[in-house]
Amino acid sequence: MVKKVNRNKMRLKRHIRIRKNIAGSSSIPRLSVFRSNKALYIQAIDDVNGVTIASCSSVELKITNNNIDTCSKVGKNIGDKLIKLGIEEAVFDRAGYKYHGKVKAVADGARESGLKF
Repeated sequence: MVKKVNRNKMRLKRHIRIRKNIAGSSSIPRLSVFRSNKALYIQAIDDVNGVTIASCSSVELKITNNNIDTCSKVGKNIGDKLIKLGIEEAVFDRAGYKYHGKVKAVADGARESGLKF
């Protein structure tokens, strides 16, 4: 009998393994990415105080298609928000997703706005 692989379960395992080594602060927040089938969500999180500093999503930007261009725009938007708040550096948390495609587009978009990882 072949064992069925649950991809989300595997992603959550990777996410826990990654989060052991990544933490954000108020000066250098953690950029957390979440992908759903319809939208993309990003949060800048201060783990010391347990507070979300800024957030952005494709729903907020009223973009209906979920493709690489959309992800790049969302990354630029969160980067612009953090630059306005005076934050120039962040830690990128890919949340167990592969650094490829949409997740990479988010990171590149944030870098284009001037944010450093």
